Amino acid sequence: MIQNTLIKNARIVNEGKIVEGDIFIENNIIKKIDSSISVKSADVLVIDAEGNYVFPGMIDDQVHFREPGLTHKANIETESKAAIAGGITSFIEMPNTNPQTTTIEKLDEKFEIAANSSYANYSFMFGGTNDNLEEILKVDPKKVAGLKLFLGSSTGNMLVDDPKVIEKIFSSTDMVISVHCEDEATIKKNLAKYEAEYGDDIPMELHPVIRSEEACYISSSKAIELAKKTGARLHVFHLSTGKETSLFSNKIPLKDKKITAEVCVHHLWFSDEDYEKKGSHIKWNPAVKSTKDRDQLWKALLDDRIDVIATDHAPHTLEEKTNPYTKAPSGGPLVQHALMALMEAHHQGKISVEKIVEKACHNPAILFNVEKRGYIREGYFADLVIINPQSPWTVNKSNILYKCGWSPFEGNTFKSRITHTFVNGRLVYNNFNILDVKAGERLTFDR
Repeated sequence: MIQNTLIKNARIVNEGKIVEGDIFIENNIIKKIDSSISVKSADVLVIDAEGNYVFPGMIDDQVHFREPGLTHKANIETESKAAIAGGITSFIEMPNTNPQTTTIEKLDEKFEIAANSSYANYSFMFGGTNDNLEEILKVDPKKVAGLKLFLGSSTGNMLVDDPKVIEKIFSSTDMVISVHCEDEATIKKNLAKYEAEYGDDIPMELHPVIRSEEACYISSSKAIELAKKTGARLHVFHLSTGKETSLFSNKIPLKDKKITAEVCVHHLWFSDEDYEKKGSHIKWNPAVKSTKDRDQLWKALLDDRIDVIATDHAPHTLEEKTNPYTKAPSGGPLVQHALMALMEAHHQGKISVEKIVEKACHNPAILFNVEKRGYIREGYFADLVIINPQSPWTVNKSNILYKCGWSPFEGNTFKSRITHTFVNGRLVYNNFNILDVKAGERLTFDR
């Protein structure tokens, strides 16, 4: 039996407002929101949240949890634990596992793994390849988050590079098509130039030169052109350049947009000035670029050309990351610290808490038509996060929950901390303690 919960005196952040009040959770649902709620039952957990924010749980639309096949780096159980500690109550995981999620059979196997092991709510992207259109057409859009295409190669060798195939996929599905956009020919040309000069040991600060602004813009502009031609519903993952932000509009509401964009926390936090200190720990695809790019990404996020904030959580072991440039994989762990990094940006005056909630909670729910999540509303699932905005803590090895055991934020002190996380009405995280409650459920979609 789920214990009912009353959260008192909260600063509720929801739908563009901060409202002081109480939230009553009954079973897995938000039963009542009011200025003051009293309950007489003894079987109610009462939490006094005075001075603290309550957010809807973050919905992370892009993670790599490495299961099946790459579980020396991570798995659904370990990374979903890290996610709930970071206020992420729902995740959408990517298809470049081993084997890849490019058949219905492999997709169903991942859902079965998550049903048995996930601490957070879950769904998966179905992977498109140069030759699996028949399988794509079998996907039930009410049960699956969407389709993922790698239009630039990244971890997992799932490059879709046949223009006829890409157009056929764009023309054949009504699902959200999420794309990784980097132009392969441009990257190969740049890489060959620096391999000739340095061999394998290319300086890490050349990563954004190799995986350049040009490579990103060529690919994303082509994808957008094709989406306009075919009428496809396109979502461009992890923008990393200021130039790309010009491709997106803020003229219509998100629910009516056919072409949308996401930015990840690392592209809002780091810049090319950090490669000297952080090295391969901030090697991502697309690359972290200049401070000017970072500033332009912030501007586009705040003026609504960019719709969603995500993590692209993609862990690798420290041993893998210590390889020279050409062999050090791209990607890093982020789910435990992303929301606190956004809160730090709030403390720095860059973004309001209302805007964080809009971009990290409400908008993923709108974009992917997630049923009854992403908001603090009566009748919605009780996925909630309590945040103390003035309780500093420092990221170090002892409090990192990722299976890979490291974080690009190590040594950072965050002013805010997550005190409680609820998933489907169940308290799953309490002040640095993961409770042994696998409350995650499969996400459903109102399509």
